[in-house]
Amino acid sequence: MAENHVILDTARRERLGIDEAVFCAAKTTEQISVILERCAPTGATALLTRLSQEQLSELPIAQRERLDYDSVSRTAFLGEVAPPEGEPRVAVVSAGTSDVGVAREAVRTLSYHGTGALEVYDVGVAGLWRLLERVEELREMSVVIAVAGMDAALPSVIGGQVPGAVIAVPTSVGYGVAEGGGTALNAALASCAPGVTVVNIDNGYGAACAALRILSP
Repeated sequence: MAENHVILDTARRERLGIDEAVFCAAKTTEQISVILERCAPTGATALLTRLSQEQLSELPIAQRERLDYDSVSRTAFLGEVAPPEGEPRVAVVSAGTSDVGVAREAVRTLSYHGTGALEVYDVGVAGLWRLLERVEELREMSVVIAVAGMDAALPSVIGGQVPGAVIAVPTSVGYGVAEGGGTALNAALASCAPGVTVVNIDNGYGAACAALRILSP
């Protein structure tokens, strides 16, 4: 029974300042439905990540109607989530349009937790002028999340241009020796830009959580 597979961590925000997220990619629709059902009586909100269109379509209609779903990031908000207030302190930057899904996962995670983001997309180093046009804006940010596949040069370039914390998110975008993000991960880990932090491949959620911890008072 799916009911026996679910133990919610309802005190995580109290401990860490960040809610538990429901990672849907390896879950059955029944398991996801049970989680949503358990949240319903308390009126709790929830963040769902890696929720596919197919999984969404298989949920009961009453549960689907309570979800704010974003197909690009494959994330959903359960319940009423207040929009971020104030000026953004985090920028989420992607090298290419192919990286936007991972970037949007970071943006949506931040938004769920009440933190707005400056979104800057398609500014990879193959056309460096695109990034340089936005550098002054990025220098105003406390945190910059840099999302890039292939050789993942973008985080290193940003790391040499801005004073805030830089979080690199290698993505699985790329041909051949890009190896599903392995090359991007190694490149980010080997960055010569001092202080660049690196999360796992395609982990926009993890990058957003790192940013939230950095911003935490």
